[in-house]
Amino acid sequence: MTAPESEPAIKSSHPPGTRDEEALTLLRDGRLEVAGRLVEATNMTLYCSVKLASRTAACVYKPVRGERPLWDFPDGTLAAREVAAFEVSQATGWRIVPPTVLREGPFGPGMVQLWIDTEREIDLMRLVKSRNPVVRRMAVFDAVVNNADRKGGHLLPLPTGHVYGVDHGVCFSAEDKLRTVLWQWRGKPLAREAVAVLAKLERDIESGSLGRRLRELLTLAEVEATWQRVRRLLDTGVHPYPSEGWPAIPWPPI
Repeated sequence: MTAPESEPAIKSSHPPGTRDEEALTLLRDGRLEVAGRLVEATNMTLYCSVKLASRTAACVYKPVRGERPLWDFPDGTLAAREVAAFEVSQATGWRIVPPTVLREGPFGPGMVQLWIDTEREIDLMRLVKSRNPVVRRMAVFDAVVNNADRKGGHLLPLPTGHVYGVDHGVCFSAEDKLRTVLWQWRGKPLAREAVAVLAKLERDIESGSLGRRLRELLTLAEVEATWQRVRRLLDTGVHPYPSEGWPAIPWPPI
């Protein structure tokens, strides 16, 4: 992500290896101050600093009141969907979504997510088209959360090789809405690792802590549909194909 030009980038205090619990405590309990706005974002997206004791980090704050109405998602639910995506990401162990919380901010309740400084020399189009196993994990994750808007610009590559994904407000619809630029594995057998992760997700959504947390953030129908998507991936054993009744690729793709 690129910080607003009018403000100096506040270095993230969450380099690879830092405990997510520390970042979550900082995001949840720290003092939030707005530094600028990301004007290219569809919804109100504010670049902020968050400080708790001696720790400071950059973060993104998306207040619920700044969400534009959508025809296919209930009003005022995008922030909770972003947090639900983080919860699924944590349950997979893949750390696809940066630490994300729901909290009060200067403009009311909203989603607050740790800012990630990216490797700017990486060609995003090449990364999108690659067979990178980290990106392949993201394709599986998107199929689980039913991501309706996986653009190339939502991939945040790090110098370490890790790749984060952001902007998950339009996920978890009970209807099939998967729209992504990551179709290169369609119909291919799932990696053995992915099958093991999906089996764990199935149990955790059905009767574990993940299911309980998702029911706090989503409707019961959306949680059930998430479980059904996981079950379908396990039953077929392959990456999904594009839906015939929904555009396969978001526009613009980057």
